[in-house]
Amino acid sequence: MTRDEDELFAALRSVRDEETFLQFLLALRDDREASIALEKTNPTSPYGPEAKGWENITIERFFDTAVRWARDSVNGNPFYKKPDNPWRRCADILYAAKGYE
Repeated sequence: MTRDEDELFAALRSVRDEETFLQFLLALRDDREASIALEKTNPTSPYGPEAKGWENITIERFFDTAVRWARDSVNGNPFYKKPDNPWRRCADILYAAKGYE
């Protein structure tokens, strides 16, 4: 994990209320902006994720994937325990949409 990924994951893990959710959204935005900048200077293969693991690079794909992952994990799964806190659940959905296919 890079320092930026550590910061994004730390922001995700910190979500417990509206303010920490908003802080997570800012960290997710910063992560996407950093990915765009990296792609401009050092493009990745068109057959894999963009820089920083971004698979869903349009807003349409991002939200479609967020909904699909949320539905797929509504009862949790072997790799994900659904949190009781709805703010954290929302953050988990958006974080997953970054790289879920």
